[in-house]
Amino acid sequence: QVQLVESGGGLVQPGGSLRLSCAISRSGFAINSMAWYRQAPGNQRELVAVITSGGVTNYADSVKGRFTISTDNAKNTVYLQMNSLKPEDTAVYYCNARPLLPVGVDYWGKGTLITVSS
Repeated sequence: QVQLVESGGGLVQPGGSLRLSCAISRSGFAINSMAWYRQAPGNQRELVAVITSGGVTNYADSVKGRFTISTDNAKNTVYLQMNSLKPEDTAVYYCNARPLLPVGVDYWGKGTLITVSS
């Protein structure tokens, strides 16, 4: 059984910062990658940032230079530090974990809402 629980969402003014956390409880599977996705109203879910088990990161162009993904393996937690937030960052943010095996499986958190507004 795998559970992903996000925290850290809320309301923030433009230009502000937030840090999201995702605690991953797992039972005996190795993680291939962890990621953050987001979905704004009326839009499809999109990849925000991903980090592999080897520490390689990749970001959506819209957040490069502003967001940072990181992990604390001892705590089985993945973070998303978000700086210089913009109104267009408003969305529900979802944590994702992809195991090495079986291939093609994704685990998701329930999501946390971030609203960027003055």
